[in-house]
Amino acid sequence: MRRGIADGRGVWDRPLSAYYLIAGSCLLITGLGLVMVYSASQVQALRHGLPSTFYLRKQLLAAGIGGFLLLCASRVPVRLHRRLAYPLLAGTMALLVLTQVPGLGRTVNGSTNWLSLGGPFLLQPSEFGKLALLVWGADLLARKERHRLLGQWKHLLVPLVPGALLLLGLVLLGGDMGTAMILTAVLFGLLWLAGAPPRLFGATLVAAGLLSAVLIATSAHRMSRLACLGATDPGPGDRCWQGVHSLYALSTGGIFGNGIGTSVEKWGQLPEPHTDFIFAVTGEELGLVGAVSVLGLIAGLIAAGLRVATRTEDTFVRLAAGGIVTWIAAQATINIGGVLGLLPIAGVPLPMFSYGGSSLLPTLYAIGLLLALAKDEPGARAAVAARRRERRRRGPFRRTRRAAR
Repeated sequence: MRRGIADGRGVWDRPLSAYYLIAGSCLLITGLGLVMVYSASQVQALRHGLPSTFYLRKQLLAAGIGGFLLLCASRVPVRLHRRLAYPLLAGTMALLVLTQVPGLGRTVNGSTNWLSLGGPFLLQPSEFGKLALLVWGADLLARKERHRLLGQWKHLLVPLVPGALLLLGLVLLGGDMGTAMILTAVLFGLLWLAGAPPRLFGATLVAAGLLSAVLIATSAHRMSRLACLGATDPGPGDRCWQGVHSLYALSTGGIFGNGIGTSVEKWGQLPEPHTDFIFAVTGEELGLVGAVSVLGLIAGLIAAGLRVATRTEDTFVRLAAGGIVTWIAAQATINIGGVLGLLPIAGVPLPMFSYGGSSLLPTLYAIGLLLALAKDEPGARAAVAARRRERRRRGPFRRTRRAAR
Protein backbone atom coordinates (compact mmCIF):
# COMPACT_ATOMS: atom_id res chain seq x y z
CA MET A 1 0.00 0.00 0.00
CA ARG A 2 2.86 2.38 0.84
CA ARG A 3 4.41 1.65 -2.52
CA GLY A 4 1.11 2.48 -4.24
CA ILE A 5 0.86 5.76 -2.36
CA ALA A 6 4.46 6.60 -3.25
CA ASP A 7 3.80 5.79 -6.92
CA GLY A 8 0.68 7.97 -6.84
CA ARG A 9 2.65 10.87 -5.38
CA GLY A 10 5.29 10.37 -8.05
CA VAL A 11 2.69 10.62 -10.80
CA TRP A 12 1.09 13.67 -9.16
CA ASP A 13 4.46 15.44 -8.92
CA ARG A 14 5.22 15.10 -12.63
CA PRO A 15 5.43 18.49 -14.39
CA LEU A 16 2.46 17.96 -16.72
CA SER A 17 0.17 15.96 -14.40
CA ALA A 18 -2.05 18.97 -13.67
CA TYR A 19 -2.29 19.79 -17.39
CA TYR A 20 -3.44 16.30 -18.35
CA LEU A 21 -5.82 16.02 -15.40
CA ILE A 22 -7.48 19.33 -16.28
CA ALA A 23 -7.78 18.40 -19.97
CA GLY A 24 -9.03 14.87 -19.26
CA SER A 25 -11.56 15.93 -16.63
CA CYS A 26 -12.95 18.68 -18.86
CA LEU A 27 -13.26 16.32 -21.83
CA LEU A 28 -15.03 13.63 -19.80
CA ILE A 29 -17.40 16.06 -18.04
CA THR A 30 -18.37 17.72 -21.33
CA GLY A 31 -18.74 14.40 -23.16
CA LEU A 32 -20.90 12.82 -20.46
CA GLY A 33 -22.85 16.07 -20.26
CA LEU A 34 -23.73 15.82 -23.96
CA VAL A 35 -25.04 12.30 -23.41
CA MET A 36 -27.16 13.37 -20.45
CA VAL A 37 -28.41 16.53 -22.20
CA TYR A 38 -29.72 14.36 -25.02
CA SER A 39 -31.32 11.90 -22.63
CA ALA A 40 -32.86 14.57 -20.39
CA SER A 41 -34.04 16.93 -23.12
CA GLN A 42 -35.89 14.59 -25.50
CA VAL A 43 -39.20 14.87 -23.69
CA GLN A 44 -38.82 18.63 -23.36
CA ALA A 45 -38.22 18.95 -27.10
CA LEU A 46 -41.14 16.74 -28.10
CA ARG A 47 -43.43 18.63 -25.75
CA HIS A 48 -42.73 21.81 -27.73
CA GLY A 49 -43.15 20.08 -31.08
CA LEU A 50 -39.40 20.03 -31.80
CA PRO A 51 -37.16 17.16 -32.99
CA SER A 52 -35.86 15.01 -30.17
CA THR A 53 -32.28 16.06 -31.01
CA PHE A 54 -33.04 19.80 -30.95
CA TYR A 55 -31.29 20.60 -27.67
CA LEU A 56 -28.47 18.15 -28.36
CA ARG A 57 -27.65 19.84 -31.68
CA LYS A 58 -27.54 23.27 -30.04
CA GLN A 59 -25.33 21.93 -27.26
CA LEU A 60 -23.04 20.23 -29.79
CA LEU A 61 -22.69 23.54 -31.62
CA ALA A 62 -21.83 25.31 -28.37
CA ALA A 63 -19.39 22.53 -27.43
CA GLY A 64 -17.69 22.83 -30.83
CA ILE A 65 -17.29 26.61 -30.51
CA GLY A 66 -16.25 26.23 -26.87
CA GLY A 67 -13.71 23.56 -27.79
CA PHE A 68 -12.19 25.93 -30.35
CA LEU A 69 -12.04 28.69 -27.70
CA LEU A 70 -10.44 26.26 -25.25
CA LEU A 71 -7.81 25.24 -27.79
CA CYS A 72 -7.02 28.86 -28.65
CA ALA A 73 -6.92 29.93 -24.99
CA SER A 74 -4.58 27.05 -24.08
CA ARG A 75 -2.11 28.05 -26.82
CA VAL A 76 -2.19 31.82 -26.34
CA PRO A 77 0.58 33.25 -24.11
CA VAL A 78 -0.58 34.35 -20.67
CA ARG A 79 0.34 37.99 -21.34
CA LEU A 80 -2.21 38.12 -24.18
CA HIS A 81 -4.95 36.87 -21.86
CA ARG A 82 -4.15 39.77 -19.57
CA ARG A 83 -4.56 42.26 -22.40
CA LEU A 84 -8.16 41.07 -22.83
CA ALA A 85 -9.07 42.00 -19.25
CA TYR A 86 -10.47 45.50 -19.77
CA PRO A 87 -12.12 44.89 -23.19
CA LEU A 88 -13.80 41.78 -21.80
CA LEU A 89 -15.12 43.59 -18.72
CA ALA A 90 -16.34 46.61 -20.71
CA GLY A 91 -18.00 44.43 -23.34
CA THR A 92 -19.79 42.33 -20.73
CA MET A 93 -21.12 45.39 -18.92
CA ALA A 94 -22.33 46.87 -22.21
CA LEU A 95 -24.21 43.67 -23.03
CA LEU A 96 -25.73 43.60 -19.54
CA VAL A 97 -27.00 47.15 -20.06
CA LEU A 98 -28.56 46.10 -23.38
CA THR A 99 -30.55 43.36 -21.65
CA GLN A 100 -32.53 46.10 -19.88
CA VAL A 101 -33.40 47.89 -23.13
CA PRO A 102 -37.02 47.14 -24.14
CA GLY A 103 -37.11 45.11 -27.30
CA LEU A 104 -33.57 43.78 -26.88
CA GLY A 105 -33.72 42.02 -23.51
CA ARG A 106 -35.60 38.77 -22.98
CA THR A 107 -37.07 37.45 -19.74
CA VAL A 108 -36.55 33.72 -19.09
CA ASN A 109 -37.73 32.08 -15.85
CA GLY A 110 -38.11 35.44 -14.15
CA SER A 111 -34.61 36.68 -15.07
CA THR A 112 -34.16 39.51 -17.57
CA ASN A 113 -30.54 38.77 -18.37
CA TRP A 114 -30.89 37.48 -21.94
CA LEU A 115 -30.35 38.92 -25.41
CA SER A 116 -32.02 37.47 -28.49
CA LEU A 117 -29.59 36.54 -31.29
CA GLY A 118 -32.33 35.61 -33.73
CA GLY A 119 -34.40 32.44 -33.95
CA PRO A 120 -33.99 30.08 -31.02
CA PHE A 121 -30.58 31.45 -30.01
CA LEU A 122 -30.27 33.48 -26.81
CA LEU A 123 -27.21 34.93 -25.10
CA GLN A 124 -26.87 35.40 -21.35
CA PRO A 125 -24.19 38.09 -20.81
CA SER A 126 -24.11 37.52 -17.04
CA GLU A 127 -22.38 34.16 -17.67
CA PHE A 128 -19.50 36.02 -19.33
CA GLY A 129 -19.37 38.32 -16.30
CA LYS A 130 -17.70 35.53 -14.31
CA LEU A 131 -14.86 35.29 -16.82
CA ALA A 132 -14.59 39.08 -17.11
CA LEU A 133 -14.34 39.63 -13.34
CA LEU A 134 -11.84 36.79 -13.00
CA VAL A 135 -9.39 37.96 -15.69
CA TRP A 136 -9.73 41.67 -14.90
CA GLY A 137 -9.41 41.17 -11.14
CA ALA A 138 -6.40 38.86 -11.43
CA ASP A 139 -4.61 41.24 -13.82
CA LEU A 140 -5.39 44.29 -11.66
CA LEU A 141 -4.15 42.72 -8.43
CA ALA A 142 -1.07 41.25 -10.12
CA ARG A 143 -0.02 44.67 -11.42
CA LYS A 144 -0.50 46.18 -7.97
CA GLU A 145 1.47 43.36 -6.39
CA ARG A 146 4.35 44.08 -8.79
CA HIS A 147 4.47 47.62 -7.41
CA ARG A 148 4.06 46.37 -3.81
CA LEU A 149 0.79 48.24 -3.27
CA LEU A 150 -1.43 45.45 -1.92
CA GLY A 151 -0.34 46.15 1.65
CA GLN A 152 -2.53 49.26 1.56
CA TRP A 153 -6.29 48.81 1.90
CA LYS A 154 -6.97 51.54 -0.66
CA HIS A 155 -5.07 49.73 -3.39
CA LEU A 156 -6.37 46.33 -2.36
CA LEU A 157 -10.02 47.32 -2.62
CA VAL A 158 -10.07 50.09 -5.26
CA PRO A 159 -11.01 49.76 -8.06
CA LEU A 160 -11.58 46.01 -7.70
CA VAL A 161 -14.51 46.14 -5.29
CA PRO A 162 -16.33 49.10 -6.94
CA GLY A 163 -15.94 47.43 -10.35
CA ALA A 164 -17.24 44.13 -9.01
CA LEU A 165 -20.16 45.88 -7.31
CA LEU A 166 -21.08 47.59 -10.58
CA LEU A 167 -21.04 44.25 -12.37
CA LEU A 168 -23.09 42.69 -9.55
CA GLY A 169 -25.60 45.53 -9.72
CA LEU A 170 -26.14 45.00 -13.45
CA VAL A 171 -26.64 41.26 -12.90
CA LEU A 172 -29.05 41.78 -9.99
CA LEU A 173 -30.93 44.37 -12.03
CA GLY A 174 -32.01 41.50 -14.24
CA GLY A 175 -32.98 39.34 -11.25
CA ASP A 176 -30.20 36.72 -11.57
CA MET A 177 -29.24 36.13 -7.95
CA GLY A 178 -27.58 32.75 -8.64
CA THR A 179 -24.96 34.31 -10.92
CA ALA A 180 -24.51 37.16 -8.42
CA MET A 181 -23.61 34.61 -5.73
CA ILE A 182 -20.93 33.08 -7.97
CA LEU A 183 -19.52 36.51 -8.82
CA THR A 184 -19.33 37.27 -5.09
CA ALA A 185 -17.47 33.98 -4.52
CA VAL A 186 -14.97 34.85 -7.27
CA LEU A 187 -14.42 38.31 -5.74
CA PHE A 188 -13.82 36.79 -2.29
CA GLY A 189 -11.47 34.21 -3.81
CA LEU A 190 -9.37 36.89 -5.50
CA LEU A 191 -9.16 38.97 -2.32
CA TRP A 192 -8.21 35.94 -0.23
CA LEU A 193 -5.46 34.91 -2.67
CA ALA A 194 -4.20 38.50 -2.75
CA GLY A 195 -3.66 38.37 1.01
CA ALA A 196 -6.63 40.37 2.29
CA PRO A 197 -6.85 40.35 6.13
CA PRO A 198 -9.47 38.03 7.71
CA ARG A 199 -11.29 40.93 9.40
CA LEU A 200 -12.10 42.29 5.94
CA PHE A 201 -13.93 39.08 5.12
CA GLY A 202 -15.86 39.21 8.38
CA ALA A 203 -17.20 42.68 7.63
CA THR A 204 -17.85 41.84 3.97
CA LEU A 205 -19.70 38.63 4.82
CA VAL A 206 -21.94 40.51 7.25
CA ALA A 207 -22.74 43.12 4.58
CA ALA A 208 -23.34 40.43 1.95
CA GLY A 209 -25.58 38.53 4.36
CA LEU A 210 -27.69 41.60 5.10
CA LEU A 211 -28.03 42.40 1.40
CA SER A 212 -29.01 38.81 0.62
CA ALA A 213 -31.59 38.87 3.40
CA VAL A 214 -33.13 42.04 1.97
CA LEU A 215 -33.21 40.62 -1.56
CA ILE A 216 -34.82 37.39 -0.35
CA ALA A 217 -37.32 39.08 1.96
CA THR A 218 -38.52 41.40 -0.80
CA SER A 219 -39.17 38.56 -3.24
CA ALA A 220 -41.96 36.02 -2.63
CA HIS A 221 -40.36 33.72 -5.20
CA ARG A 222 -37.04 33.63 -3.32
CA MET A 223 -38.78 33.23 0.03
CA SER A 224 -40.62 30.17 -1.25
CA ARG A 225 -37.35 28.63 -2.39
CA LEU A 226 -35.77 29.27 0.98
CA ALA A 227 -38.77 27.64 2.70
CA CYS A 228 -38.23 24.44 0.69
CA LEU A 229 -34.85 23.59 2.21
CA GLY A 230 -34.93 19.94 3.27
CA ALA A 231 -38.55 19.50 2.13
CA THR A 232 -39.74 15.95 1.39
CA ASP A 233 -43.28 16.93 0.40
CA PRO A 234 -44.38 19.36 -2.35
CA GLY A 235 -46.31 21.37 0.26
CA PRO A 236 -49.24 23.73 -0.24
CA GLY A 237 -49.63 24.85 -3.83
CA ASP A 238 -46.79 22.49 -4.83
CA ARG A 239 -44.31 25.25 -4.02
CA CYS A 240 -41.55 22.69 -3.33
CA TRP A 241 -42.33 20.60 -6.42
CA GLN A 242 -38.88 21.01 -8.02
CA GLY A 243 -36.79 20.07 -5.01
CA VAL A 244 -38.98 17.15 -3.95
CA HIS A 245 -39.09 15.55 -7.41
CA SER A 246 -35.35 16.03 -7.68
CA LEU A 247 -34.98 13.87 -4.57
CA TYR A 248 -37.45 11.36 -6.01
CA ALA A 249 -35.26 11.04 -9.11
CA LEU A 250 -32.09 10.52 -7.09
CA SER A 251 -33.73 8.02 -4.72
CA THR A 252 -34.96 5.73 -7.51
CA GLY A 253 -31.58 5.43 -9.25
CA GLY A 254 -30.03 2.98 -6.81
CA ILE A 255 -26.40 2.00 -7.16
CA PHE A 256 -26.13 1.56 -10.93
CA GLY A 257 -29.20 3.48 -12.12
CA ASN A 258 -32.10 2.48 -14.33
CA GLY A 259 -30.23 2.96 -17.61
CA ILE A 260 -29.68 5.80 -20.07
CA GLY A 261 -32.98 7.23 -21.30
CA THR A 262 -35.17 5.50 -18.70
CA SER A 263 -35.77 8.44 -16.35
CA VAL A 264 -39.38 8.74 -15.22
CA GLU A 265 -39.11 12.16 -13.59
CA LYS A 266 -38.13 13.91 -16.83
CA TRP A 267 -41.62 13.11 -18.23
CA GLY A 268 -43.09 16.31 -16.81
CA GLN A 269 -42.58 15.84 -13.07
CA LEU A 270 -39.13 17.45 -12.92
CA PRO A 271 -38.89 20.98 -14.38
CA GLU A 272 -35.74 21.93 -16.32
CA PRO A 273 -34.36 18.35 -16.40
CA HIS A 274 -31.64 19.24 -18.93
CA THR A 275 -30.40 22.42 -17.22
CA ASP A 276 -30.76 23.05 -13.48
CA PHE A 277 -31.69 19.46 -12.56
CA ILE A 278 -29.59 17.41 -14.96
CA PHE A 279 -27.67 15.99 -11.99
CA ALA A 280 -30.93 14.52 -10.66
CA VAL A 281 -31.62 12.82 -14.02
CA THR A 282 -28.03 11.54 -14.01
CA GLY A 283 -28.56 10.00 -10.58
CA GLU A 284 -31.80 8.37 -11.74
CA GLU A 285 -30.37 6.93 -14.95
CA LEU A 286 -26.75 6.21 -13.93
CA GLY A 287 -27.27 5.72 -10.22
CA LEU A 288 -24.88 6.46 -7.40
CA VAL A 289 -21.94 5.33 -9.53
CA GLY A 290 -22.71 7.88 -12.26
CA ALA A 291 -23.39 10.72 -9.82
CA VAL A 292 -20.17 10.06 -7.86
CA SER A 293 -18.23 9.83 -11.14
CA VAL A 294 -19.38 13.34 -12.08
CA LEU A 295 -18.42 14.61 -8.62
CA GLY A 296 -15.04 12.87 -8.90
CA LEU A 297 -14.29 14.49 -12.26
CA ILE A 298 -15.16 17.93 -10.91
CA ALA A 299 -13.04 17.27 -7.80
CA GLY A 300 -10.11 16.18 -9.98
CA LEU A 301 -10.38 19.37 -12.02
CA ILE A 302 -10.46 21.48 -8.86
CA ALA A 303 -7.47 19.62 -7.36
CA ALA A 304 -5.42 20.15 -10.52
CA GLY A 305 -6.33 23.85 -10.56
CA LEU A 306 -5.27 24.21 -6.93
CA ARG A 307 -1.95 22.58 -7.77
CA VAL A 308 -1.37 25.15 -10.51
CA ALA A 309 -2.25 27.98 -8.11
CA THR A 310 0.01 26.75 -5.29
CA ARG A 311 3.10 25.84 -7.31
CA THR A 312 3.67 29.09 -9.13
CA GLU A 313 5.58 32.24 -8.24
CA ASP A 314 3.68 34.38 -10.76
CA THR A 315 0.97 36.44 -9.05
CA PHE A 316 -1.37 36.50 -12.05
CA VAL A 317 -1.13 32.73 -12.50
CA ARG A 318 -1.92 32.16 -8.81
CA LEU A 319 -4.87 34.55 -8.81
CA ALA A 320 -6.33 33.40 -12.14
CA ALA A 321 -5.99 29.68 -11.37
CA GLY A 322 -7.43 30.16 -7.88
CA GLY A 323 -10.27 32.27 -9.27
CA ILE A 324 -11.19 29.62 -11.85
CA VAL A 325 -11.20 26.95 -9.15
CA THR A 326 -13.40 29.16 -6.96
CA TRP A 327 -15.81 29.72 -9.84
CA ILE A 328 -16.14 26.02 -10.74
CA ALA A 329 -16.39 24.91 -7.11
CA ALA A 330 -18.96 27.56 -6.13
CA GLN A 331 -21.17 26.94 -9.16
CA ALA A 332 -21.07 23.16 -8.76
CA THR A 333 -21.82 23.45 -5.03
CA ILE A 334 -24.81 25.76 -5.59
CA ASN A 335 -26.24 23.55 -8.34
CA ILE A 336 -25.78 20.20 -6.60
CA GLY A 337 -26.78 21.66 -3.22
CA GLY A 338 -30.09 22.79 -4.77
CA VAL A 339 -30.64 19.37 -6.37
CA LEU A 340 -30.07 17.66 -3.01
CA GLY A 341 -32.31 20.11 -1.15
CA LEU A 342 -29.43 21.38 0.98
CA LEU A 343 -29.35 24.86 -0.59
CA PRO A 344 -32.03 27.07 -2.15
CA ILE A 345 -32.58 26.45 -5.86
CA ALA A 346 -30.64 29.25 -7.56
CA GLY A 347 -31.10 28.35 -11.22
CA VAL A 348 -27.39 27.98 -12.05
CA PRO A 349 -26.15 25.23 -14.40
CA LEU A 350 -23.70 22.49 -13.49
CA PRO A 351 -20.40 23.61 -15.10
CA MET A 352 -19.67 21.95 -18.50
CA PHE A 353 -22.47 19.44 -17.84
CA SER A 354 -25.82 21.22 -18.03
CA TYR A 355 -27.43 22.43 -21.24
CA GLY A 356 -26.69 26.03 -22.17
CA GLY A 357 -24.23 27.57 -24.59
CA SER A 358 -24.00 30.85 -22.67
CA SER A 359 -22.59 28.94 -19.71
CA LEU A 360 -20.48 26.47 -21.69
CA LEU A 361 -18.55 28.99 -23.81
CA PRO A 362 -16.98 31.13 -21.03
CA THR A 363 -16.39 28.03 -18.89
CA LEU A 364 -14.46 26.24 -21.65
CA TYR A 365 -12.47 29.41 -22.31
CA ALA A 366 -11.62 29.53 -18.59
CA ILE A 367 -10.48 25.89 -18.72
CA GLY A 368 -8.30 26.76 -21.74
CA LEU A 369 -6.80 29.61 -19.71
CA LEU A 370 -6.19 27.17 -16.84
CA LEU A 371 -4.39 24.83 -19.28
CA ALA A 372 -2.22 27.73 -20.42
CA LEU A 373 -1.43 28.51 -16.79
CA ALA A 374 -0.61 24.84 -16.13
CA LYS A 375 1.90 24.88 -19.01
CA ASP A 376 3.43 28.06 -17.62
CA GLU A 377 4.93 26.27 -14.62
CA PRO A 378 8.76 26.16 -14.86
CA GLY A 379 8.85 22.35 -14.78
CA ALA A 380 6.01 22.09 -17.28
CA ARG A 381 7.69 24.53 -19.68
CA ALA A 382 10.85 22.44 -19.60
CA ALA A 383 8.87 19.22 -20.17
CA VAL A 384 6.96 20.69 -23.12
CA ALA A 385 10.20 21.99 -24.68
CA ALA A 386 11.85 18.58 -24.24
CA ARG A 387 8.91 16.82 -25.92
CA ARG A 388 9.00 19.22 -28.84
CA ARG A 389 12.71 18.58 -29.30
CA GLU A 390 12.05 14.84 -29.16
CA ARG A 391 9.32 15.12 -31.82
CA ARG A 392 11.59 17.12 -34.10
CA ARG A 393 14.37 14.61 -33.60
CA ARG A 394 12.14 11.64 -34.36
CA GLY A 395 10.23 13.29 -37.20
CA PRO A 396 12.59 12.59 -40.13
CA PHE A 397 13.22 9.03 -38.94
CA ARG A 398 9.49 8.29 -38.81
CA ARG A 399 8.94 9.72 -42.30
CA THR A 400 11.86 7.67 -43.69
CA ARG A 401 10.54 4.50 -42.08
CA ARG A 402 7.03 5.15 -43.42
CA ALA A 403 8.44 5.70 -46.94
CA ALA A 404 10.44 2.47 -46.70
CA ARG A 405 7.32 0.54 -45.82
